[in-house]
Amino acid sequence: MKALKRGFMNPAAENQYYGFWDRDVLVGYVKLVECEDCVSVGIGVSPNLCGKHYGRQIMLDIYDISKKLYPDKSLSLEVRTWNKRAIKCYEKAGFRIDGQAYELTTGIGIGTFYRMIKE
Repeated sequence: MKALKRGFMNPAAENQYYGFWDRDVLVGYVKLVECEDCVSVGIGVSPNLCGKHYGRQIMLDIYDISKKLYPDKSLSLEVRTWNKRAIKCYEKAGFRIDGQAYELTTGIGIGTFYRMIKE
C-alpha cells in the first residue's frame, strides 16, 4: 500500500480519516470522502469489539462531523446485503436503505450491496 500510495499510506488522503478510541484502545476508523451529491463514508471497527455498540456511536459522531464539514450533503455508505449486523447498526444510527441491491466488484471479488443514506 505504501508503494502504491493507497489507503492509510497516502499522505494526501490522511485528512479524510478519523480514529475512534476508548481510552487507549483503537475501536475503529472512518474515511469520509466528499462526492458530488453526498459524503461517502467507509467504516472499520475492530472485530473483537463488534456487537458492543461502538459502530452506532461512531456513525452518530461521524454524521455530526460530516454535517460540520459538508452541511448540505447527506451521508452515504455501501454495505453487503448479507451483513445484517452492520445494516441493523446503521439503521439504529439513522441510516436507511436507498433503492435496490446491486453488484460491485471489490478487491475480494463480486459482492451484492445496499446503498444506505442519512440526510
